[in-house]
Amino acid sequence: MSTIKDVARLAGVGVGTASRALTGRGSVSDGTAERVRAAAGQLGYRPSSIAQALSLQRSGAIGVYVPLFDGAFYSEMLGSIDRVLRVQGRHMIAATGCGVGSPRQKALDGIEFLIGRDCDGLLVASNSLTDDDCTELFRRFPRLVMLNRGVPGHAKACFSVDHAAAGRLAARALVAEGHREIAVIEGPPDAPDNRARMRGFFAELAASGIAVRPEHRREGGFRFSLGAAAARALVAAGPGGRPDFTALFAANDLMAMAAISALAELGVRVPQDVSVIGYDDSRFSGYTSPPLTTVHVPIDAVAASGCRLLLNACYDSELPVERRFAPTIAWRGSVMRGPHPPLGERP
Repeated sequence: MSTIKDVARLAGVGVGTASRALTGRGSVSDGTAERVRAAAGQLGYRPSSIAQALSLQRSGAIGVYVPLFDGAFYSEMLGSIDRVLRVQGRHMIAATGCGVGSPRQKALDGIEFLIGRDCDGLLVASNSLTDDDCTELFRRFPRLVMLNRGVPGHAKACFSVDHAAAGRLAARALVAEGHREIAVIEGPPDAPDNRARMRGFFAELAASGIAVRPEHRREGGFRFSLGAAAARALVAAGPGGRPDFTALFAANDLMAMAAISALAELGVRVPQDVSVIGYDDSRFSGYTSPPLTTVHVPIDAVAASGCRLLLNACYDSELPVERRFAPTIAWRGSVMRGPHPPLGERP
C-alpha cells in the first residue's frame, strides 16, 4: 500500500508539501499540486482519514441525535443533514435513544455515545430533554445545535419553526372553509412542539369564537396506532356512533393518515362527512385517499441551516444560514367546504 512518502518521492516534493497539496490546507502552487495529485493517482494512494483526524485534531464527523430513525419527520431531517454534509466533504454519525430507562435517559445516553465518538460537533433533536439538560450540554459541548426546539439563553444555537404560528394556520384554514364543529387528535402533552402548535390552534379558534368541546379532544401520541384509536373513539362518542364534528385536526401527519383510514373503516367519508387536516407535510401525505391537506413545516430547511451553522463553528466555513422558516398550508383533497359561512380567506 502506498504512503504519503511514496507520493512525495514520485512527485519530487517534501512530505509536508504533498500533504498540503492533497488536503487543500496550506499554500501550494498550482503546478506542484497537479504533480502531487498525478503521483497519488498513479500510485493509487488514498489519504488515511484516521491519520488526518489525528494531525488536525478533528474527526471530520458531525454527530446527530434523533429520537427515532423511522417515521417521515426524523428521516427527512436526517436526509437534509446528510446532503449538507456530503457537499462539504463531512460525514454523519447518527444515534437514537439507546439503553434503558425513560425517554429522557435514553436521549442522554444516545448523546453520550456521540460525544464518545469524538464528533466535531453535535446536532440534537429531542423533546424529552429538559431545558436544564440542554443548558448543561451546551456547557459541556459548546459546538452544539438544537433542532426543532428552543432553549432559553441559547437562541443563536437553536433552529425551529414557529409551531404556535403553524397551529394558528391550521385553525385558520378550517374556519376559512366554514367549519365550526372541530375535533382534535393531539400529540404527546410533554412535547414542547406539540404544546406550541395546540396552543396556537386553540387560540386562533377562540379568536373566531369557536371552542373545541372536551369530548372532541383525544391524544394520539404522534403514532399511527394511537391516531387510529383516537379517531375511532371520537366517532364512537357521537350520537348513534356517527361523528358530530365536520373537521378533524391531527397534530402530525402520521395520526392524520391513520385517522383517514380508521374513518373509512367506519363508513365515514373524507372529506364529504369529515374534513381532515394534518401537520408536517411529510413525503407520504400526498398518497392517502384522498390526499392529505396539511400544514407544511419546512423541517428540511430547519435542519440544513442548523447544520450549516455548526459547520461554520467547527471548520471556520462561511456557509449561509437562514433563521426564518415560514409554515404554509399544502392544500390537497382531504378538506372541503363546511356547513357554515367562511370566516376569513384561505391561508
